[in-house]
Amino acid sequence: MSHVQPEFIPLTIAETRKLGWDEIDILLITGDVYVDHPSYGAAIIGRLLLDAGYRVAMIAQPDWKDPESLKTFGRPRIACAITSGNMDSMVNIYTAGRRFRREDAYSINGETGKRPPHALTVYTQLAKQAFPKIPVQVGGLEASLRRVAHYDYWQDKIRPGVLVDSKADILVFGQGEKPVLEIYRRLAVGQSLEGIRGTARLLGKNAAEVFDSSDYVEIPSYEEHLNNRDALMASTVIVEREMNPWCGKGLIQRYDQRLLVIEPSPEPMSTEESDHVHSLPFKYLPHPIYKGQNIPAFETIKNSIPAVRGCPGGCAFCGLVSHQGRHMTFRSEESIVNEVERLKKLAHFRGTISDIGGPAGNIYGNVPFEPEKCHSCKRSSCLYPKVCKNYNADGTRLIKLLRRVRSIDGVKHLHINSGVRLELALLHKELSRELIHHHVSGHLKVAPEHLHSNVTALMRKDPPESFFKFKKIFEEESASAGKEQYLI
Repeated sequence: MSHVQPEFIPLTIAETRKLGWDEIDILLITGDVYVDHPSYGAAIIGRLLLDAGYRVAMIAQPDWKDPESLKTFGRPRIACAITSGNMDSMVNIYTAGRRFRREDAYSINGETGKRPPHALTVYTQLAKQAFPKIPVQVGGLEASLRRVAHYDYWQDKIRPGVLVDSKADILVFGQGEKPVLEIYRRLAVGQSLEGIRGTARLLGKNAAEVFDSSDYVEIPSYEEHLNNRDALMASTVIVEREMNPWCGKGLIQRYDQRLLVIEPSPEPMSTEESDHVHSLPFKYLPHPIYKGQNIPAFETIKNSIPAVRGCPGGCAFCGLVSHQGRHMTFRSEESIVNEVERLKKLAHFRGTISDIGGPAGNIYGNVPFEPEKCHSCKRSSCLYPKVCKNYNADGTRLIKLLRRVRSIDGVKHLHINSGVRLELALLHKELSRELIHHHVSGHLKVAPEHLHSNVTALMRKDPPESFFKFKKIFEEESASAGKEQYLI
């Protein structure tokens, strides 16, 4: 294996030739343009596989009507790895009103039409046509959200798990670093892909008949979903209940004579593992092939630093509960400071860090009082309907981190643009005061989503009075700081 970390993951054959590669091991296909930044899942997986010694090349936004568009680097030696991008492709293409979006933030100049609906399925079928019998692994947000039978809002119908239509060999859900490395280790030596945590496989009739499902929980079949409207809620409840990586079980779902096997969730990365991922040599820039062109999503995050994975909220409407889970992973303070130092060297940096955050802006450093109790918990939310007694809503670590970062020479402003959890803001007023006095860019995002108690209850959100309590605190502290600031 090469153990080469090129300046960028190759997008062109000239780049692979410059590296001395006569073939590649893994072809990474993404529905986004390629930005080498740890906010982009494709960049993370590509860098991680390069770090493990694989020769990885990428095709970003291929012509999804032409299999020849995947043949730039020839046939990959091991497999294709496919993601639709940082968003579900249907959310990316359509508004909530089922109209076409005017902009694709993950494309050059926001141009639309660069990825197909249900991109995982289309890209996988394209790869199977281009490279017959090639193993195909799918992953990312779309894979996580669509791993079982589900309701597709835009088509207004029940769709099967994405493995059924795409015919991919294996699906990775959740935080993919650990499962992906194990998949390619096994593929490289011809081992079975059975039993890898954080993955799903679709078994044919013969394999389904002999599969031992005694340690798995069965969710309603695809046929039940088509015939019984209550099956969707029943399966959703089970999926959420079994998401805990320490006590959750694997799932099975029947598709006539076939069987979808979903292994237990992967354990979240440790701080050390997360630090390693973020120490990889990301360029924090779009690939040079896009030089001078605008990528709206990059403009949003180019001066931000991801610090947290996972979200304790478990909101009923949010994909994070199915993707990253509610158990959080934090980067160390040193890892974040090192990234600030790298950010300072970039030509576009002018002294303002737009965010140090994740799913929420005030959850960094919130660890349970007794972690072992979390290993047997099957709650869908750590915060709803009441904040768990084992949840330590302590903002001390975040205050310390923010003070250290804003004292770094060259950092003029440090803003928190990730939405603030209201119940936590009310519990840790010292942190809220710190944010309001020093880290609001003029507008602070809060997450009530709605101001009717019936709706917030369905969403698993704090009741509306929490918003008004925080609004009062925000206005008082803003006045105390002598600043005109607003809530979004």
